[in-house]
Amino acid sequence: MDPHAPTTPPAASGRRARLGERLRQLRRERGLTLQEVATRSGLAVSTVSKVERGLMAPTYDRFSQLAEGLGVDIAELFSEQGERFRPGEFAIARRGEYQLHETENYVYEMLFPEVWGKAMTPMMGDLRAYETMRFDRFVSHPGEEFLLVLSGRVTVSLEDMAPVVLETGESVYFDSRRGHLYAAAGSEGARILVVCAKLGDQPR
Repeated sequence: MDPHAPTTPPAASGRRARLGERLRQLRRERGLTLQEVATRSGLAVSTVSKVERGLMAPTYDRFSQLAEGLGVDIAELFSEQGERFRPGEFAIARRGEYQLHETENYVYEMLFPEVWGKAMTPMMGDLRAYETMRFDRFVSHPGEEFLLVLSGRVTVSLEDMAPVVLETGESVYFDSRRGHLYAAAGSEGARILVVCAKLGDQPR
């Protein structure tokens, strides 16, 4: 066993199990099989099955694909009770009012999970140093993305350009169909605000 490999705390395992149960609930409510969800989402059946069984914590792009395959808003994967956001409405999130999601590399606080149908998905994230993270691919998904460094320093890597280092208070905005990765620059961790926006029929 690799002594430097990240371990999964019991709380994270419990959150993965609840997420899997929610995914299974949404699938069964729609009378879909694992194969049908996989086909609609463009994911492997084994991936969908692992998420349902709490064996995998998907990244944002995989969440987006699963939501597409189920025909639901991405926020519905994180909250069983919610209402669709309508013109003129106002929502506020107090401290601690979020849904925690932890992957192998990131810990995200999903804000406003009870507000469905949002044009934007806001998240707070904690990053580790790149050397301690394990990436097997760049993340990409339709839409646009904004990142603001709240504390620490962050390396932003896009698959088609050299990495960029951001200091506290600096930000980036980009087409999220471009493969991208985030990591803390240096040995200290970093905290970020990320907002992913849906654009409907995106050109190109």
